[in-house]
Amino acid sequence: MKNKIDRMNIILQQIEVMSRMDQLIRMQATGSPIMLSKKLGVSKTTVYRIINTMKALEAPVLYDTTVQSFVYDKPTKFTFGFYEN
Repeated sequence: MKNKIDRMNIILQQIEVMSRMDQLIRMQATGSPIMLSKKLGVSKTTVYRIINTMKALEAPVLYDTTVQSFVYDKPTKFTFGFYEN
């Protein structure tokens, strides 16, 4: 049971980091991958893993060297959870 709870906590933490990353991307305020890793309190490798996961989920994310930030190629927002209809 403890192992299941640990895995669930890891998944929830990853979703939380992805949600925060989404906010920064929409604001074009991620900075470089190293700066983003510091803002999120994760490694640069983790930043790239999350970016790759977002891309696998069809997020149109790319790095824009002009603004020095990850950006969305088209209007996009990450949502996760249960909502009333």
